[in-house]
Amino acid sequence: MKTYDYRQFDPLVHSRIRLSVLAILVSVDDAEFTYLRDQVRATDGNLGAHLRKLEDGGYVQVTKHFVNRKPHTRYRVTGAGRDAFRKYVDNLERLLHSAPEDLEGKAAG
Repeated sequence: MKTYDYRQFDPLVHSRIRLSVLAILVSVDDAEFTYLRDQVRATDGNLGAHLRKLEDGGYVQVTKHFVNRKPHTRYRVTGAGRDAFRKYVDNLERLLHSAPEDLEGKAAG
């Protein structure tokens, strides 16, 4: 296997929950918190913390409004978030393509 610099992965994206959220958001215009929670299968608090990190990093934009006096929070991926996701996927593809094609029976060095 060729050497690969793990530091190429954006630490803000390199989290199972944040990566899952970005994967959803790049495929839709926007999504409600409850939809993201149900798709990612995270608790409200855990998802909220990860969404806050993405928001603080400029990767998602938040819109809050009320419907019948109930709060609704919607998330949309930003241009920076879309670029970060694409770069993450590209880096992952490079890493996977640098691995030997036949891994069966090969011990890690």
